[in-house]
Amino acid sequence: MLLLLLLLLLLLLLLLLLLLLLLFYYYSINLPLCQLLNQTVSLEKEGCPRCHPVETTICSGHCVTKDPVIKTLFSNVFQHVCTYQDLYYKTFELPDCPPGVDPTVTYPVALSCHCGGCAMDVSDCTFESLQPDFCMNDIPFYY
Repeated sequence: MLLLLLLLLLLLLLLLLLLLLLLFYYYSINLPLCQLLNQTVSLEKEGCPRCHPVETTICSGHCVTKDPVIKTLFSNVFQHVCTYQDLYYKTFELPDCPPGVDPTVTYPVALSCHCGGCAMDVSDCTFESLQPDFCMNDIPFYY
């Protein structure tokens, strides 16, 4: 009787493990992995009246993260984000800037991406950030 109960428990654990593997497989297949993505971004500068859309390459996609519910001293916790591995900066001159305002802006162009820690100097590490093509000049201000 005890042996039958142990076998039943083992079978239940195996079924649970299979279910977890299937869920992991399902979600990992349906989420795009960290990769280069062509994206329109809005360039703007204080003092210039309009935004200017440009095409660039950004990093976007899913990275494996491990944050266990029950944390112990030996827990392996890491939270990776899809971020730039190699990049360069491109310079653009905004049209319609008034005299006295420097019309040049720079923006990053991704050459390659990887999953790693979020580097605040080159990435937006917020949970819900603005879209890359968002333009502050599109928001009406009432004085």
